[in-house]
Amino acid sequence: MPVLDIEQFAAAIPDYKPVIGLDPGEKTIGVAVSDVTLTVASPLTVIHKTKFTQDAAALFDIIDYRKVAGIVVGLPVNMDGTEGVRCQSNRALARNLLRLRPDLTITFWDERLSTAAVTRVLIDEHDVNRKRRGEVVDKMAAGWILQGALERMRGLRGEG
Repeated sequence: MPVLDIEQFAAAIPDYKPVIGLDPGEKTIGVAVSDVTLTVASPLTVIHKTKFTQDAAALFDIIDYRKVAGIVVGLPVNMDGTEGVRCQSNRALARNLLRLRPDLTITFWDERLSTAAVTRVLIDEHDVNRKRRGEVVDKMAAGWILQGALERMRGLRGEG
């Protein structure tokens, strides 16, 4: 299945199947998962990048274990709406995942300022130190991205 826009993605996800959110970075991929009602995103894990095939295998293990119906990939659009190198890299990740598993359902979600927002919450509301933030910020950013997509999907499905 090709990469879908959020409207097509919402329509393609079967009832009572979770989706995952990815926050791909240079060194890690933050992963979050939704509940089966597509209401709440929860930070899950961080995959420390090595080789693409190993990273993909780790993602596929999560997808298979949790019976995931779709993937929301964060797209770090520039503040002026243009796409830079990181967007190209994240689009390439999606294309490469589809090459290995053509049946995947994938969409992109604008993740502008997700890491900054999560970092601000960790500092201001939870007083988390720099070392601990480094351990959790990527999976929390994936949760932030996925939650935004879930809220949009609920609106599209007439549930919100």
